[in-house]
Amino acid sequence: MENQFQSITVESTVNAPVEKVWKFWSAPEHITKWCAASDDWHTPRAENDLRTGGQFLSRMEAKDGSFGFDFGGVYDDVKTNELIAYTMGDGRKVKITFSPSGSATKIVETFDAETQNPIEMQRGGWQAILDNFKKYTESHS
Repeated sequence: MENQFQSITVESTVNAPVEKVWKFWSAPEHITKWCAASDDWHTPRAENDLRTGGQFLSRMEAKDGSFGFDFGGVYDDVKTNELIAYTMGDGRKVKITFSPSGSATKIVETFDAETQNPIEMQRGGWQAILDNFKKYTESHS
């Protein structure tokens, strides 16, 4: 089946070894600390069963309580320290690769765009979350 969605790619190089990057990316106690696109949003709750066929859910909310939504899906493929691929609840696909380079790790995230918001806005939001992840991971030992 041909993908009817436009793909968007965001990336970042995190100055941390891939094992730490993987742990901080996938552990709920870390996800709740970095998974937000801006300072006025947060993720108060996260659940993650990181295995092929496993499910995840992150509750994302505006800090003022004005809006919130559940972001979740099912993992299609998981290769520890290398790859995470999943399908979101609305059928869109996401693929994330983790590539170690010395003491750093390059993360490349490709996701299917949704049709409600402009492409650049979506790219900006996902890049902001990835930048938050980089900042959080590099500042915690």
